[in-house]
Amino acid sequence: MTTTRPLAAADRAVWDQLWTGYLAFYETTRPPGLFDATFRRLLDPAEPMHGLVAEQDGAVVGLVHYIFHRHCWFEADVCYLQDLFVDPAVRGTGAGRALIEAVYAAADAAGSASVYWMTQEFNYRGRMLYDRIGVKTPFIKYARP
Repeated sequence: MTTTRPLAAADRAVWDQLWTGYLAFYETTRPPGLFDATFRRLLDPAEPMHGLVAEQDGAVVGLVHYIFHRHCWFEADVCYLQDLFVDPAVRGTGAGRALIEAVYAAADAAGSASVYWMTQEFNYRGRMLYDRIGVKTPFIKYARP
């Protein structure tokens, strides 16, 4: 059974491992200083960023980061589910679904107007889950070169 809870300072070592796995999945790295800044932000109640972890049998097996922000189309804030990663050894056991549903619950509790996220087209396994618990939109992302 998977449970979720807020990220805690004691989770730093396992968060580093999972975050490194997440970045590797997307074929990128980030400097150690950014790891420190991100973890600090995720624990700061004054920040709009939040982190949750998934646990199975007392072990942390996944993470999710989400951010509340203003949106011109809604009076209420919206919730951007920025990062989701589950240890490959436990994929398919419900940890990813539990993390997304925990973000949905946090967004509902905050009165958020919407929850949204993006993924790479090649994330086929993740997209099989997303297609069951979300709605694929027709939007295409652009970024500054």
